[in-house]
Amino acid sequence: MKHAREDYKRIQDPAGLIPEDEPVFLLRAQDKLAWHIVRMYGYCAELVGRPDIAKLCKAHAKLMRDWPVKKVPDL
Repeated sequence: MKHAREDYKRIQDPAGLIPEDEPVFLLRAQDKLAWHIVRMYGYCAELVGRPDIAKLCKAHAKLMRDWPVKKVPDL
């Protein structure tokens, strides 16, 4: 996995399902913008006919929104 941040290289895929050269992006609940992005991804999932994914994204976005620690984005 190719992470946007060097310090995220410690986050691995033990099952080996993600190719080594595939870019990935991690959003944490403490990022003030993250829950908005996950919610928007849910809306986009609905547009392409995946209401199941949309439902999961919206529920997860609520958990992220309610996370007590918030910081400005740092990538």
